Amino acid sequence: MAEERRIDPGGAADPGGAADPGGSVDPDRAAEPDRAAGPADGARSGRTRWWSRGAPVVRRLPEPWGFVFAVFVGSKLVLSLLGVLVLAAWDGVPGAPPPGETGMREQQDAISSHRWFSLWFAWDSFLYDHLARLPLDRPWPDFGFPLLYPFLARPLAPLLGGHTAWALLLVSNVALLFQLYFAYRLGGRLLGGAGPADGRRAVRYLLLLPTAFLFQAALTESLFVCLALATFWYAERRRWLVVGVVGYFLAMSRSVGFLVVAPLALVLLRQHGWRAGPPAWPRLLREGWPLVLVPAGWLTFMAFCRWQSGDWFAYQHTQETGWGIRLQNPLAVAGSALFGGNSADALRVWIAVAMLVVAVVGLRRRADWPYLVYTLVVVLVPLSMGPPVYKSLLRYLLAAFPVAFVLARWARRSGLDGWLTAALALLQGALFAVWLTYWTHLII
Repeated sequence: MAEERRIDPGGAADPGGAADPGGSVDPDRAAEPDRAAGPADGARSGRTRWWSRGAPVVRRLPEPWGFVFAVFVGSKLVLSLLGVLVLAAWDGVPGAPPPGETGMREQQDAISSHRWFSLWFAWDSFLYDHLARLPLDRPWPDFGFPLLYPFLARPLAPLLGGHTAWALLLVSNVALLFQLYFAYRLGGRLLGGAGPADGRRAVRYLLLLPTAFLFQAALTESLFVCLALATFWYAERRRWLVVGVVGYFLAMSRSVGFLVVAPLALVLLRQHGWRAGPPAWPRLLREGWPLVLVPAGWLTFMAFCRWQSGDWFAYQHTQETGWGIRLQNPLAVAGSALFGGNSADALRVWIAVAMLVVAVVGLRRRADWPYLVYTLVVVLVPLSMGPPVYKSLLRYLLAAFPVAFVLARWARRSGLDGWLTAALALLQGALFAVWLTYWTHLII
């Protein structure tokens, strides 16, 4: 078989390099000249400035961990400082917080009196905390949420003095750290893999998505996106057993996760020249059989529901009775939101439409169809569940990481990069202020 050519999200072909078995140049190797560079000017002059004392430690970390840690810490400091300042200003506004949000404020204060910490908990965070504290030796009373996220917090809570809420936030932030790592790897590969600049740009645009501040909250976003990025990264490297194992946990983290098996199967087909006829079945099955582990993750949760309640579909029935969720035509739901006279609903759906347009334009080549299908799934599935879910649409749109990669490719033009960065930063800042001022229902 002829060597496969790597296609970036915008359709530009990149011949597979010998440095990487998947067909692209390894960003680590491309970064070697940077690591071999001499000391900074301050070090050569014998003076160490306070802001550069940590730089040697970062440089000693293997690529890309130095960059990943720097971005992680920097984004956390910036958002926490901005959050405290906005909350302090909002406290002086009469009637703040609104009556409908006072209960959440009390729950935040119960977690911690430090606002830079407690601001990362809202609504579903407290439900996950409840699930993380439920005894396992009694009948399970709540099937509204998948169990991976709260169950990961259980073994960590004793190490944090029994604080399950703190453990949830730790899980989210560790997942964010690995999410940035896989975004660097996968983004750099799909953008061409010519050097570390592509991976770094992919990470930056992932953190510039409209509600990317939620990656740092005690919610499932960072865990889901981390696992999704990991499955595609290992799929691109043809490590299908790892894909199956990671995909199993992806499906246990959120119900839409088991549908990711479809775009992953497209990656497999692309690697075999899109040959899907009967002669290709033995080879496809021999290599891609671990993909059955992806839907098995959701079947595990359904089996848990059956064991605890006698109902395989307890999750679905809980959401139908508790939140009025039912499957609908996503296009009809989007249309009713756009033209229904509710400005908040229209804003949510217009952002979703913009992300779909970016994905369709930037991922239109056949080699990128797996990522286009993935984006369609994670955007249209929340809409298909009707208004109770699309009110959280801005939160669920974070799963559409290929949109960030497309923007990163377009941003190779320096002028456009600056404008895109500024516009996305302003949009995210405005939505972050909305989150902090307790109008959280616009987002989650």
